[in-house]
Amino acid sequence: MAALTDLSFMYRWFKNCNLVGNLSEKYVFITGCDSGFGNLLAKQLVDRGMRVLAACFTEEGAQKLQQDTSYRLQTTLLDVTKSESIKAATQWLRDQVGEQGLWALVNNAGVGLPSGPNEWLTKEDFVKVINVNLVGLIEVTLHMLPMVKRARGRVINMSSCGGLVAVIGGGYCVSKFGVEAFSDSIRRELHYFGVKVCIIEPGNYRTAILGKENLESRMRKLWERLPQETRDSYGEEYFRNYTDKLKNIMQVAEPRVRDVINSMEHAIVSRSPRIRYNPGLDAKLLYIPLAKLPTPVTDFILSRYLPRPADSV
Repeated sequence: MAALTDLSFMYRWFKNCNLVGNLSEKYVFITGCDSGFGNLLAKQLVDRGMRVLAACFTEEGAQKLQQDTSYRLQTTLLDVTKSESIKAATQWLRDQVGEQGLWALVNNAGVGLPSGPNEWLTKEDFVKVINVNLVGLIEVTLHMLPMVKRARGRVINMSSCGGLVAVIGGGYCVSKFGVEAFSDSIRRELHYFGVKVCIIEPGNYRTAILGKENLESRMRKLWERLPQETRDSYGEEYFRNYTDKLKNIMQVAEPRVRDVINSMEHAIVSRSPRIRYNPGLDAKLLYIPLAKLPTPVTDFILSRYLPRPADSV
């Protein structure tokens, strides 16, 4: 048994240390670099000596990132919900990489809000999240694929443990389940072109995806716009308990995101990247087991966490 453990450790060590050659000459394009995972990954790859092409949503974010790094990083503006913006970024990227192609496309841009009980949300709330996290990711990928194929590179898609088990209502988990399906399908299709597709599925980390507005204020806005009949069916106590539970989730979110950044970097620089990365203890010990349990068992466990509405049977 000990020998098998040693062999497993050596195999994983070899895979982690078996890096791609000429990294300093390879181009990486990252979306969502204003803050959070994308911003930190861009800086880490520049420190490694790679050529980083960083897409930011705001001019301010792009300028600050450029100031904080070196000549090896170039920035452009990108709104993944707008086709014209994606086309412009694609042409800019094509001019940067030339015939060499794009070694890695990192689809990191994402939003998490609005989220909450599904009945409290509107179609527009769902669309706002899905357009960024899924539709935008798909459109960016489709535009960039010819450059990735030329380099026989890889696509790294930011999913979430919310793409394994739906722990909250709204467009977030819906979009991440979509990212999983899209990633699985293109991974099988692109295998024959020598292109690898990796999925990052972090646990609960504290990033700007949760927004800057006070959580209680956001939930109060959702609550107060509901018809009185709907509010009566849930009850004020449900609203308070649900909000408190969301606060607790945010408070226990892991502030140290280094494991996520290192996972993304490994997917870019390793000769043998993993198909899925699950940074975070909660990912490994909670969300993955929940996703693999029989559905009625998972439903029972998660329902224990939700408050009971006033009109419950």
